[in-house]
Amino acid sequence: MPNLTESYQNFIEQLFIKYAKVNTRSDEDSQAVPTTQGQVELAKIVLQDLKKLGVADVVYDPKDSYVVASLPANTTADITPIGFIAHLDTADFPAENVQPQVHENYDGQDVVLNEAKKIVLRVSEFPNLKNYRGQRLITSDGTTLLGVDDKAGVASILTAVKYLLEHPSLKHGPISFAFGPDEEIGRGAKRFDVSKFKVKFAYTLDNGLPGQLEAETFNAAQAKIKIKGTSVHPGNAFGLMVNAITLANHIISLLPAGEVPEKSCGHQGFFLVTDFKATIAQADLKIIIRDFDQQKFNAKKKLLQQIVADLNRQFERPRITLELKDQYFNIGDVIQQHPYITELVLNVYHKLGLKVQVHPFRGGTDGNFLTAKGIPTPNLFNGGENFHGPYEFVTTEAMLTTSKTVIEIIKEHAQNDHYQ
Repeated sequence: MPNLTESYQNFIEQLFIKYAKVNTRSDEDSQAVPTTQGQVELAKIVLQDLKKLGVADVVYDPKDSYVVASLPANTTADITPIGFIAHLDTADFPAENVQPQVHENYDGQDVVLNEAKKIVLRVSEFPNLKNYRGQRLITSDGTTLLGVDDKAGVASILTAVKYLLEHPSLKHGPISFAFGPDEEIGRGAKRFDVSKFKVKFAYTLDNGLPGQLEAETFNAAQAKIKIKGTSVHPGNAFGLMVNAITLANHIISLLPAGEVPEKSCGHQGFFLVTDFKATIAQADLKIIIRDFDQQKFNAKKKLLQQIVADLNRQFERPRITLELKDQYFNIGDVIQQHPYITELVLNVYHKLGLKVQVHPFRGGTDGNFLTAKGIPTPNLFNGGENFHGPYEFVTTEAMLTTSKTVIEIIKEHAQNDHYQ
């Protein structure tokens, strides 16, 4: 088991804080690659940090904005190449002027994030905080997110790289590490040129607690609906007005009331209206569709298509247009064909004494696109909690656990590789 001393604790904490201060919020409305300049800034910082650690094979490719670093095998044994991935961008929440705060020897009580604005991280709302008593708790000041998702993953990988380079007696095969942009908006890995990521399988270090393994994800699609109304004076509206707002509400009412995120869990899918802009004359809806089961996923898409078609038949000309696009697909079917990928992780979790939690990931990761490109990629964890908002937190100790897990996976894989 890797022994990460106090020097590694200081290293990972300072690295994470440095990365957290860079605004890497991605932008769905931008067509640039990557969508925001802050991601380029962080990519180049990570590039230089890897070089300082002594990684000889590390490149930044402006075409897809990925940093890829590789460590050659240090043994003559024939070991299957393995990879690890973390993303550079943060979610759609304020990320300018992030001020990380380290609460040493956290006492398990409420944390005042911002006294002036009366922003408090309360144990009553987030009872998992009690699990971190005595650790070095890192938060934002409550006015921004912290960026744990996924800068904790980035910092954990670099700490593992540092350990591997400083302990050459730990034998391993070829390893590659990738750091990419725009994961939060589903574009980064979609553009990733995997020809430079020469691995047979990989793991993302995204959201989750130590011991989590997510080898299934949603199938995902997005619907964009435009509704053309007819706006006239309400006093003369009889038989003339077509209210786009009313039509939009009607579409929403025809979706299954129980199939929404707040009423679903586990393997249950949902519809979610993510955006609704409307006047009498024009309404625009965005709806995301999620389901683990491919048949149920297809049925959900067909239902929405049917709703639009039925409503359009009520008018002399179509007033509703539907643009329906698949976003990503469940990685489970592919990963099940290679059971070694999950067996390796579970063996390591048991060795490290982690509480094993295997469950479906109710979202998507870069692993969806990498799996579709021929690199089966389940998700592990980065050790943080309360992602995508002002109450994000992580502890230094949890990030070190992520690093230890990466190191132990590499070690175990070198000793017992039977990937097929």
